[in-house]
Amino acid sequence: MEFKMERHGLLETGQEVEVTESALPTSYYYTIVPAVAMSKNYGPHERLKARKGIVRQINVTDRGYYTIVEFEEEE
Repeated sequence: MEFKMERHGLLETGQEVEVTESALPTSYYYTIVPAVAMSKNYGPHERLKARKGIVRQINVTDRGYYTIVEFEEEE
């Protein structure tokens, strides 16, 4: 799952992070605690089951800072 960060250096590759889920009328979004990065909106069928994940990648682009977090989802 990709998260947008406002500043570089808030997370490190390999770091375990916790996320909180927030609900909108028709979707959900996730925030890395303590509010260092936020995901895009996801539909009800895309909701996360896990609340902890590992930072796998941090990218710097013209649009900002992005991190990829991997979650272990149980079936």
